[in-house]
Amino acid sequence: MPADALGIAADIRARRVTAREVTARALERIRARDRSLNCFTAVLPESALRDAESVDASLAAGREPGPLAGVPFAVKNLFDVAGLTTLAGSKINAERPQATCDATVVARLRGAGAVLLGALNMDEYAFGFTTENSHYGPTRNPHDPARVSGGSSGGSGAAVAAGLVPLALGSDTNGSIRVPAALCGIFGLKPTYGRLSRAGAALFGISFDHVGPLTTSVRDLATAYDVMQGPDAADPVCADRPTEACLPRLEEGIGDLRMAVADGHFASRGEPEVFAAVERVAKALGAVRRVTIPENDRARAAATVITASEGASLHMDDLKSRPLDFDPMTRDRFLAGALVPAALYVRAQRFRA
Repeated sequence: MPADALGIAADIRARRVTAREVTARALERIRARDRSLNCFTAVLPESALRDAESVDASLAAGREPGPLAGVPFAVKNLFDVAGLTTLAGSKINAERPQATCDATVVARLRGAGAVLLGALNMDEYAFGFTTENSHYGPTRNPHDPARVSGGSSGGSGAAVAAGLVPLALGSDTNGSIRVPAALCGIFGLKPTYGRLSRAGAALFGISFDHVGPLTTSVRDLATAYDVMQGPDAADPVCADRPTEACLPRLEEGIGDLRMAVADGHFASRGEPEVFAAVERVAKALGAVRRVTIPENDRARAAATVITASEGASLHMDDLKSRPLDFDPMTRDRFLAGALVPAALYVRAQRFRA
């Protein structure tokens, strides 16, 4: 069976395999492998099989089920899923009621025919890079279980890399899609800010948060991205902003794109094979220019100040009243963010602008 989502959808659409069979096999892989990897915090076999049967029924009736017909997927457990409690990797959130509806991007993937299998492990409140969660256990790297899967979307990266699902959703504030994609050897996309709705996703740094896909192929990234795009008045970041300001216009056609390779900071501290891959891609795309992006060290510092401050502000009440219920690995980071002077946050935002 094809390893990527579009290959699976093509086989289902051609009736070489049923969506139910694909889903049942994916659930069996999860049962066989996830005990050692710890990618999932919740698996939804009954609803997944029901959704898969609906895809098969649509095809039998001659209806188009969508570009991701029958493709299994899973989501980082900070996305709302109807009937599940949205953990965001925390013990505190486990006390909250179940979500009554899906997050916007989850609903859009399901509307495109994808079949939701469950929710995935992460660093608590998305504040980490390893997915070593003290409440729900660490997620292991499927290439070497002695190593971390990256984070904070480590469950998403590992689930895709292990072949449990061909598509997963994660979030990225300071690298939480890109880090597990790199460490697990798959593809991840941090989209342009505002292009994908954050409605129904537990936020970390409200002015930095992105949501996006992790997959085994670039074409799957593109398809999932296209399926999830579109204005959403419920997006908490964009609800009070004009659509054009929050959803930047894409120029028509590849000919309007300007591409270059970043040097300086971005051409240092990497393995030789990484830079060789960059050169191959640049040559294929005709990107011959080199650009230097200045102030990288200050940019990293500003991002740290902003996200730590914004993250702490979201959890201030719990930090005051129940600090011992936080994961010890995130508690001190949030407390440090709570102590950042307001003047430093403002200075960081001015530098960012």
